[in-house]
Amino acid sequence: MTATAFAPLLIVQMSVPPEDLRRQVGEQLDWFNALLEELPVESVCVRPHLGEPLPSASCVGAAIISGSWSMVTDRADWSERTAQWIQDMHAAHVPLFGVCYGHQLIAHALGGRVDYLPGGRELGAHTVRLSPEGRTHPRLAHFPDTFTAILSHEQSVLDLPPDARVLAGTKRDPHQILHYGGETWSSQFHPEFTPELLATCLERKRSVLEAEGLNVTALIEGLDTTPTAARLLLEFVERSLQCPNIRTKRARVLTTEP
Repeated sequence: MTATAFAPLLIVQMSVPPEDLRRQVGEQLDWFNALLEELPVESVCVRPHLGEPLPSASCVGAAIISGSWSMVTDRADWSERTAQWIQDMHAAHVPLFGVCYGHQLIAHALGGRVDYLPGGRELGAHTVRLSPEGRTHPRLAHFPDTFTAILSHEQSVLDLPPDARVLAGTKRDPHQILHYGGETWSSQFHPEFTPELLATCLERKRSVLEAEGLNVTALIEGLDTTPTAARLLLEFVERSLQCPNIRTKRARVLTTEP
């Protein structure tokens, strides 16, 4: 597939996990594909950190911007190019959903401020609570007031972009679900994470995390499936399926021809 071919659902993969972790659990594309397995949508992956070009708005049905092992405040060239692309997609009304790093990058791209979360990392299974606006929002009105989600982040959206609406938060981070108008959404939590995935990540960094005073064993034991968190992303993709250009095939990597 060429970089100009139509991507019904574009997964923008923001770097890859460390190689040892990747051998155990795969990478972001794999995790999203597992969640979306039952939906009749063709997804295509582009990896900006490898220099792969991001397609124009006319070539994208909807897009998911993944998490990353990088930091938004690093202002890496590939990340800043993606931020500019997010601005263009948002202006063109292409449906967007950012997860973790993608959540922060959308906020950064649209005028918000991202930096380290005061008090350190937010890790493990946490209770997400809908805001008063979230409880009455037509896209979330059928969600429970509280639900469990899996989190793993050091940075956060500290100041909102203009016009962004806060739909849910946790005790540590009030900006867990943001809506930027139109069909641009993001979540700090990971709808695509499984307990097994985060447990593997936690075991890999056990010594580092315990040196920070975190109880890794308790974090792992507290993990559980998070169907409501997953539903947020699934329903975003299901709405995108209403677009007449969406096609039904398996995921593949977007590459350029020689």
